[in-house]
Amino acid sequence: MEWNWDLILQLTWQQFGYWWVIIPATILGIVVGALPGFNAQNTLIILLPLTLTMDVSLALTFMIAVYCASHLGGGIPSILLNIPGNGGAAATCIDGYPMTKKGLGQQALVLSFVASVFGGLIATLLTIAALPILAQIGLYMRSVEMVVVILFGLTLIAVIAARDMLKGLIAGAFGLLIGIIGTDHVYSTPRATFGFLELYDGVPLVPVLIGLFAISEALIMIEEEMIVSESGRQHSHTVRWEDTLDGLKMSLERWWQITWTGLIGLVIGIIPGAGASIASFVAYQQSRLFSKTPHLYGTGHPEGVIAPESANNGVTSGTLVPMMAIGVPGGSTAAVMMIVVQYHGIVLGPRLFTERPDLAYGVFVSMAVCYILMILTILPLARYMSRVVLIPIKYLVPLITMLTIVAAFAEREYVFDMGLALAFGLIGYVAHKTQFHVTSILIGVILGPLFEQYLLRSLRLSQGDPMVLFSSTIGNVLWAMLVVSLLLPLWREWQLSKTEADAKFGGEA
Repeated sequence: MEWNWDLILQLTWQQFGYWWVIIPATILGIVVGALPGFNAQNTLIILLPLTLTMDVSLALTFMIAVYCASHLGGGIPSILLNIPGNGGAAATCIDGYPMTKKGLGQQALVLSFVASVFGGLIATLLTIAALPILAQIGLYMRSVEMVVVILFGLTLIAVIAARDMLKGLIAGAFGLLIGIIGTDHVYSTPRATFGFLELYDGVPLVPVLIGLFAISEALIMIEEEMIVSESGRQHSHTVRWEDTLDGLKMSLERWWQITWTGLIGLVIGIIPGAGASIASFVAYQQSRLFSKTPHLYGTGHPEGVIAPESANNGVTSGTLVPMMAIGVPGGSTAAVMMIVVQYHGIVLGPRLFTERPDLAYGVFVSMAVCYILMILTILPLARYMSRVVLIPIKYLVPLITMLTIVAAFAEREYVFDMGLALAFGLIGYVAHKTQFHVTSILIGVILGPLFEQYLLRSLRLSQGDPMVLFSSTIGNVLWAMLVVSLLLPLWREWQLSKTEADAKFGGEA
């Protein structure tokens, strides 16, 4: 595979000519992403008959715009209502919602939009420039390496638990136990399904997500008149364009944060099956680790919004790399795109870059153009979206409950999933009231099954030898980075306590 910059410039001009497709698809994707339980994959499957009738280039442009915009849209309810639109936006709740409660919802939305667009755009441009190299990453990231990558995400449980270690670890362990429900990955033996066939494939993520965040938050909202505090309400009533510019300034001041967390998303996205959930949790954990003010995370810190949103959108270009380069879809949405491409008789893989370079590079050029048009579409809307929090609770709660219960049913069309969402809603409500960490539970539910899957696969390949986890050079480097990630916060705490003790001793002297 070689670079062809003349072709890329021609494709860029062509993609801007598709603005009449990109803008409606962007709006559709934002709506889909903002509705908890709905995602780009389901939407594209529903619209599959339409995309199959289009020219393949136009169809891919449409699907990519929906895909990218849905990742951006997932952060909107996370920030305004503490309800993640998808798993990749769950980490955004940790700092996004506290900003809203302070009356800074508009700034938080702008942070989210700018981080999403530029994180995705930077990752896409890097993908275009380094596609021959990046295409090889997925071949080197095997089960052993994935075990360590997922552990990076799981360590976020300990980070969240820092303020109350016991409760945080209990919540994380509870999430891991929920995650093992279903059939095991070796013998397909049912575990803790209690005879429910609906649980044989594991606990479905959408009802868990909706229950722990949406329904539990609705139950908590009932006890209040409004989402925001009195001072925050006054600020929200007087939102101005200056607040949008203030959020834009905050984003641009943290351009390096957007860049490197977007690259985390790109690398994790290239690994088939990893996805946005892992990327956002890992990016948040790493952002807090290297921050000069880690104690501000969880209180409404701008960098806590930027990191997961930038990584979440950096994943989008990464998931398409293995699909185009080796013919293996990097995620479920990429698999739907693969169906459309193959329907037109196009063979994906290394030969594509010599036989149809316009299509091979056109996918990523299309994504870059989508992000450029997206910022022009979404940024002016932040001022109006932020006023959602001014709707009285008595109207907001029934609306949230109705939409989310329907969304719990929509993915698998099981009535059982609606009851499951209500059950997890009660669990989430009790967790909130008893000061347990709902996010820790969700991390365990999402990452626990993935960790078990890759760990068991590694052990089976080595016939049960645990030393296989240290048999890879890349894996060993990742292990070293993980150890540093765990020890660095402890070292910082020791340094801080030592400094405070020296200052106190000096003052007494």
